[in-house]
Amino acid sequence: MSTKNLYNDEAKKKIKNLAEDIDFAMLATALGTKPISAIPMSTKKVDEDGNIWFLSGKNSDHNTDIAKDDAAQLFYSDPGSMEFLSVYGNVKIISDKAILEELYGKTDDNWFDGVDDPNLSALKFVPSDAFYWDTKNNKLVTLFKMGVGAITGNQPDIGEQGELKV
Repeated sequence: MSTKNLYNDEAKKKIKNLAEDIDFAMLATALGTKPISAIPMSTKKVDEDGNIWFLSGKNSDHNTDIAKDDAAQLFYSDPGSMEFLSVYGNVKIISDKAILEELYGKTDDNWFDGVDDPNLSALKFVPSDAFYWDTKNNKLVTLFKMGVGAITGNQPDIGEQGELKV
């Protein structure tokens, strides 16, 4: 696997592509405690600045954690397409009505009583450091190339990995 570190606009684009493609991430908060608190979250959007947006309950444990310490980490994983992303940053809890309306979708009715639910908030995750692993092929092709590499002793070109600095 080759290393390709990306910076600024390229890094933001890579974060956007992977986060939106994978969609679900584990949001880890209370990073200074053991065990850390982690919850699955669905990515609502990644904006032009590379910020990752989610919807969240104001009274949730992770919102409480964020209010105490806004440092957090996201872990995206799609083993089927062999795409992985780890993002460290800070989270802001947002209650702006226009943002909530922009992010809210019909499926969010499963967790909230509409966009006017008083418990609804948005989370703006601002990345500061990230690392990705992205194969060029699907899982089956990647595993095949790895097997060929093991037999021949040649290191196959199965994808790229690297740091993302925004």
